[in-house]
Amino acid sequence: MAHKRERSLVELYRDDPERADAIAFGRRTGPSRRGFLGGAGLAGLGALIGTQIPFAANMPSGLVPMALAQAPANAPKTLTFPGKAPGLLLLQERPLVAETPEHMLDDDVTPTEKFFIRNNGLVPDAIPSDVNTWRLTIDGEVNTPLQLTLGEMKQRFPVVRYKLQMECGGNGRNQFVPEARGNQWGNGAIGNAEWTGVRLRDVLQAAGVKPSAVYTGNFGADPHLSGATDRQSISRGVPIAKAMDEHTLLVFEMNGQPLPVIHGGPLRVLAPGWPGSASHKWINRIWIRDREHDGAGMTGTSYRIPRVPMVPGSEAVNSNMMVMQSMPLRSIITSHANGTELAAGAREIALRGSAWAGEKTVRAVDVSIDFGQTWQSTTLGAPANKYSWQRWQATVRLPSHGYFEVWARGTDQDGIMQPHVAANWNPQGYGANAMHRVAVLVRS
Repeated sequence: MAHKRERSLVELYRDDPERADAIAFGRRTGPSRRGFLGGAGLAGLGALIGTQIPFAANMPSGLVPMALAQAPANAPKTLTFPGKAPGLLLLQERPLVAETPEHMLDDDVTPTEKFFIRNNGLVPDAIPSDVNTWRLTIDGEVNTPLQLTLGEMKQRFPVVRYKLQMECGGNGRNQFVPEARGNQWGNGAIGNAEWTGVRLRDVLQAAGVKPSAVYTGNFGADPHLSGATDRQSISRGVPIAKAMDEHTLLVFEMNGQPLPVIHGGPLRVLAPGWPGSASHKWINRIWIRDREHDGAGMTGTSYRIPRVPMVPGSEAVNSNMMVMQSMPLRSIITSHANGTELAAGAREIALRGSAWAGEKTVRAVDVSIDFGQTWQSTTLGAPANKYSWQRWQATVRLPSHGYFEVWARGTDQDGIMQPHVAANWNPQGYGANAMHRVAVLVRS
């Protein structure tokens, strides 16, 4: 006789918090619980974690402690790839997708070997040995269509260098309930490298953009996964205003070195602050259009979010979907990995992290060690330039040994804060930006 498989603790809390509490802690919940753990539950949870929980009285009902939320059996494999640091998480092999754990993002400028990978198709194999011969076509709603080699671009237009964030539109996707389609990113589909290139607007102005121009249509050399030569792996674009932003670049160097092929070399678009899919790799054509681009990845639910919030798990209505533009506010803790154990007697944590908000700047980052009951401000640095992330730091005192969760919450320039849980569910899981939580244990 087949045995029914019981759901994991994480699945139970996701689907039925009351049943999870009853099974995990041997009691039922109800109005008298007032949303917090009681004595029996506290003892049971402490036994599961292996130590006391000093601020357990503040723990919200149904909260899965971060110490239990990442079951080793469900952990992704690590990536083995030339030029990449050990520890990146392999989310998918075809196309290649790899995430950088938050604690590996503890650099002001993200090293190339730690930068995440997101492909939509195959990596092109026809990269010329002399990358300066790579050609880009600008056509469509322009007065003078152009065909330029990379070498000609370097000679003809001013070369600029900026520290710019690039983030996958699905960053944070694993926060959504019910689960959304796509790679289940944590917070690590982000990098803040130093990019060198020419301004896209300089190239477009040389082509003479017509008043009828509305959108770019970007095309690259990456073959479709199926091998079909008449299908694009992805073909997205941006409104002309974003294309003309001084920080939207055609880049050919990353952190002072020629742009690696895996990151779109020898030439890619970089549209910072927007979903990374707008920063087309292996760019070889930009078609200026008189309407919103409708290429692969621009229609239906692809990189589109609801205008009006939809019921989680329901079917999307096309008229309610709009192209995702600015990425949402996010802050992460980079100084400590989830599950960090501190030495016995430790009573202080020196925290560091990063924060960013797409087109906006971050006004504040606050941290909490008592499940959000109280918050402590951090010292937040200014961005190196527009679209660069902002680094923060703080020193937090611990009252005793035990289990603590460090929570980080960003606030943007308009006063909007990160939510406790992912909001605005959508079928392909874009824009989830719940507060980052890290478990820290201090042994007695």
